[in-house]
Amino acid sequence: MGKTVLQIKNLSKRVGKKTIIRNINFEVYEGEVFGLLGPNGAGKTTIIRSIVSLISRTTGTVLINGTDVSIDFKKTIAEVGAIIENPEFYMYMSGMQNLKQFARMSRKDISDEDIQKIVDKVKLTNAINQKVKTYSLGMRQRLGLAQALIHRPSILILDEPTNGLDPQGMAEFREIIREISSQGTAVLISSHLLGEIQQITDRFAIIEKGELTHIETMSEVMEDSHGKYIFKVSDVKKAIELLTEKEIVAVALHAQMMEVTISEEQIPEVIRVLISALDIYAVTAKTSSLEERFFELTEGGAL
Repeated sequence: MGKTVLQIKNLSKRVGKKTIIRNINFEVYEGEVFGLLGPNGAGKTTIIRSIVSLISRTTGTVLINGTDVSIDFKKTIAEVGAIIENPEFYMYMSGMQNLKQFARMSRKDISDEDIQKIVDKVKLTNAINQKVKTYSLGMRQRLGLAQALIHRPSILILDEPTNGLDPQGMAEFREIIREISSQGTAVLISSHLLGEIQQITDRFAIIEKGELTHIETMSEVMEDSHGKYIFKVSDVKKAIELLTEKEIVAVALHAQMMEVTISEEQIPEVIRVLISALDIYAVTAKTSSLEERFFELTEGGAL
């Protein structure tokens, strides 16, 4: 655990009699990518808007680098870079002109050299002098990242950042986020896409109906699956009989597939037992997905 960059304590938001988020608590550390995962309407955007004070909080405290946002808004918000919904630009200006405009509005001194470094980091070096109206969605998204990073924030906050991106755009985006976090910036990212959260975050929280129900590290999810192997064989029924005799747990998945719970060292032994009586077509290690974990945690709740 590094230094705590963002701390959320007992955050709630009510509108009239309706509670949108209730008693949310979590922290994001320096250099980590933290995911907020939940279906649309679960309260993720409300949490993010509350952090950056786009909406008022009914109760709760938001601390950035240990300072309360409501006590010193200017100081704390200067440490935040955010993309909430789609980033907005001057379409008739080039990417570079847009960034220089944002740099002028910043409370920090930002040199042209600083801007160029950010441009290189988000992989827009070749297109930065073209007008933004010529940019693809992925390029605009990367320009949005540059804009959010230009003042060297301690935390980058992204609300559903890959909406509308094609697979290549998503892959590029993930690579940039990984690089940003490896250099010490904390990243908070919300998404309803399980696969995306799985590929990008170190820890994630599940938000259901306005409540934070679980926080887990991605490594815990992946470790859950160790010791399970999928065997594709010519006769599952026979294979399970043979393994049961050896007191090895095996479960049929369908006609030719079974899941066997063993250590890696036991694989050769299992193959020897089976090969005497049937054909083995494939053996693969089972890797747990966040999707399976999500359904376990939410008891099958749909996204």
